[in-house]
Amino acid sequence: MESAGGQQWPAAWSRTALPTAILAVLRGGPRHGYMIATALEGRGLGRPRGGSLYPLLGSLEEEGLITSTWQPSEIGPGRRTYRLTAQGSARLDQERAQWAALVTALTADAATEHDDGPVTTGAQGEGP
Repeated sequence: MESAGGQQWPAAWSRTALPTAILAVLRGGPRHGYMIATALEGRGLGRPRGGSLYPLLGSLEEEGLITSTWQPSEIGPGRRTYRLTAQGSARLDQERAQWAALVTALTADAATEHDDGPVTTGAQGEGP
């Protein structure tokens, strides 16, 4: 079920996944901030406001995971366009693997977990 603003999961989950989700969006090609926000909304993470999106983009750029360039426009204001770097692509692969492992851990059935059998304290009817 999707809530208002296109957010499909609890806000805390979305906030935690946001950096990885931005890298995933940018794997599809360069985008400016509004396009990134729209793509995140389309993925069920809600549409982040500029006050949270742009500082995060700045942090990802400082880490070398994305780059940005200023694109002037003939019909309106210019835009900053963001691109995934090779380092960002490697980080995305690593984080996707970690998320997949977490999902596996959270969805494991008790029957498939390692079981050493029931805990016993001795045979029935025997004293200590």
